[in-house]
Amino acid sequence: MNFPAQQDLSSDSSPDGPPEGDRWSTWDGAQHGPEPHPGWVVTALGAVDQDLGVLKTGKEADVHLVRRWVPGDDGSEVVLAAKRYRSNQHRLFHRDSGYLEGRRVRKSREMRAMAHRTTFGKEVISGLWAAAEFDALGRLWELGLPVPYPVQITGDEMLMEFIGMTEGPTPVAAPRLAQTRPAPALLDELWHQLRRALLVLAREGWTHGDLSPYNVLLHEDRLVLIDWPQIVDVIGNPHGFEILERDATNMCDWFVRRGLEVDAGELVGELVAEATARY
Repeated sequence: MNFPAQQDLSSDSSPDGPPEGDRWSTWDGAQHGPEPHPGWVVTALGAVDQDLGVLKTGKEADVHLVRRWVPGDDGSEVVLAAKRYRSNQHRLFHRDSGYLEGRRVRKSREMRAMAHRTTFGKEVISGLWAAAEFDALGRLWELGLPVPYPVQITGDEMLMEFIGMTEGPTPVAAPRLAQTRPAPALLDELWHQLRRALLVLAREGWTHGDLSPYNVLLHEDRLVLIDWPQIVDVIGNPHGFEILERDATNMCDWFVRRGLEVDAGELVGELVAEATARY
């Protein structure tokens, strides 16, 4: 993927526009990720953002790369992943009903609109997906789980940690686990990483909701779990245990195909035990 060179927009932008980049940093006024913020997060109000292009397209959102830096400060630069959720006219809602069970909003009008999939109801659902993913990432990060750090959310855009290599002229995203063929020793280590993460998740009463080797990245011999808008409350959702079993089985099947003998039923049993331990 070739990204555009840095553009100087000062000549055709408003007097209040940034001297470089596409826009002023949106940090001010945004909802921020958990504190303490990692040292690489650029919080300066004088920072600017530049869109580097599309990294991934999806049913509910597209992911862009955004460069953020403070003009004149060479040590401030960071590359972020910007997840931009689609509007209600352009999103696909075929998966929503199963995942939304067990979630609630405060106003009965909103609940009715969601149930009938009115235009307003779809806007409410869009907000739930965005807020759910941001909140989930923050909580999972605090638990020490291998997820991208959620930097901020404003409206329909969430900025989060970019998982990949940023050295060189073009950032390179970490590959999806499905695209990799780890050596046997690493494969075994990755299995233990996954099992530990899923057990912590189940202990909190959650499952990913759409977990597969396509929603897991492999970066520097470390798994990173991504795409969390549909995170499921295993107890509160009537399909929770079914979804948990599907998540675990999807991952076990991949490890078996790569040559590691793992037992999906055993893992599901461990996860169910963790999820129900508090009840």
